Amino acid sequence: MSLVDIKTPTESSEGTTMKVQSWMKQLGDAVTKDEPLVEMETDKVTVEVEAPIDGILTEILVDSGTDVTPGMVIGRIETAITEKVAALSGDAPTTEKLRTSEFDDRAFTNKRLSPLVKRFLKDNDLNVELIRGTGRDGRVTFKDVKAYAANGSVPESPSISKPAQSILKSDHIPHSSMRRAIAKHMSESVATAPHVTAIFELDFTAISAHRAAHKADFAARDVKLTYTAYFLQACVAAMQAVPEVNSQWHEDSIELFSDINIGVGTALGDKGLVVPVIESVQEKNLFSIAKALQDKIERARQNKLNPEDVRGGTFTISNHGVSGSLVASPIIINQPQSAILGVGKLQKRVIVQTINGQDVMSIKPMAFVSLTIDHRVLDGHQTNSWLSEFVSTLENWDL
Repeated sequence: MSLVDIKTPTESSEGTTMKVQSWMKQLGDAVTKDEPLVEMETDKVTVEVEAPIDGILTEILVDSGTDVTPGMVIGRIETAITEKVAALSGDAPTTEKLRTSEFDDRAFTNKRLSPLVKRFLKDNDLNVELIRGTGRDGRVTFKDVKAYAANGSVPESPSISKPAQSILKSDHIPHSSMRRAIAKHMSESVATAPHVTAIFELDFTAISAHRAAHKADFAARDVKLTYTAYFLQACVAAMQAVPEVNSQWHEDSIELFSDINIGVGTALGDKGLVVPVIESVQEKNLFSIAKALQDKIERARQNKLNPEDVRGGTFTISNHGVSGSLVASPIIINQPQSAILGVGKLQKRVIVQTINGQDVMSIKPMAFVSLTIDHRVLDGHQTNSWLSEFVSTLENWDL
């Protein structure tokens, strides 16, 4: 018999946290090489850990919901068990017989219990079948077995009396790795960089007309033409006018990037958000931008992004208007970047224009756009110059 370690991915972007989200197999299950075993959640993406070899899952060392580090051993597979694997692939009685004989001193392994819980059950001669689990999917936790050993039952709820429950109800939702990482990242950004925000108005008339004229052609090539694609291309023009926006602060210098890699904030409902990155936008035309954007956004919402899909951003767009807000200020900078663009809700507004010397009221599709900057890197003049070029590019878009 030999055991092979199951390890967490060793490649992880700097500062990324990682947590075991769920095990897809239970102890005693047969597994095949490259079969997904564990779903890992980082602050940015969800990835799967695959079986390194054929065998039987004999050890689960880390519970779901536990933080882990890159390259950490989280379980083991027994490999020299060809007959056992064959038996597990057969009928149910053979499978049950194998599990009972193989784990006769740990009859509760199929409960997906942590090593600590199993040891406590064994040391205290407790029957896990009598214990009601309060963990995820009814899982028996260490808190459950301790409470059962002390009281003979698991408390219905934290120490709130029945009368109080009818008046005061509360619930604690554990933080996901993504939520904790977002909180940490945002707090550090505000503490690190002095944030300043400038706000301009953007007339969508030109790009609305262009989109109406070309979206059918894009759709015929299976690409959706969104306003965000226009924003990315306009960012390139603005970066060429004010390169310092595409930069990073260092204590002894400002690093200017030649590639414009733009991250697009993508909401994942209550789970938080991810920022997939469109690389080298300066080398792409509108169709290429729209195609890359569609691929990244779709995979983000399906939890199919790879770690490299969220790395290397030099600038970020927050299209917060899609959820209804007109203005958001300040939008927290995605450190170590130097600025972030915010785009508010598109709405028709009455605008006063001067035409042939006369003031005329016109109805226009308008939105507020903002640039929040790291004031260590950029000043107000640069901020306004960048926004001026960004707005001008979009408002003068040719058909």
